[in-house]
Amino acid sequence: QVQLAESGGGLVQAGGSLRLSCAASGRTFSIYAMGWFRQAAGKEREFVAAISWSGGSTAYADSVNSVKGRVTISKDNAKNTVYLQMNSLKPEDTAVYYCAANIGRQGWTMGFHYDYWGQGTQITVSS
Repeated sequence: QVQLAESGGGLVQAGGSLRLSCAASGRTFSIYAMGWFRQAAGKEREFVAAISWSGGSTAYADSVNSVKGRVTISKDNAKNTVYLQMNSLKPEDTAVYYCAANIGRQGWTMGFHYDYWGQGTQITVSS
């Protein structure tokens, strides 16, 4: 089992920044990659970013309304913690943000690639 605990969400004004954290515990040796997803009210969950467990590879969503160019995913190997730095936040970034752990499935960008999920942390961006 892998346990994930997110933190760092909150209320921020448009143009502001937040850094989300996701601490992994348990059988972390089984983790292949970590991802961040978000789900806005009434919308489907969408991929935001992912990073290999070693921290050597990253991937970002590149859809039109994505956060590409405004977020950076990183990892502190000593702390088994993944971060999502979000800058220039917009009201449309308002959502619950989830981190997830992939324990060996091919692919990073879909929810079914991930086996464990955190409880989510709310980000609300005011205009």
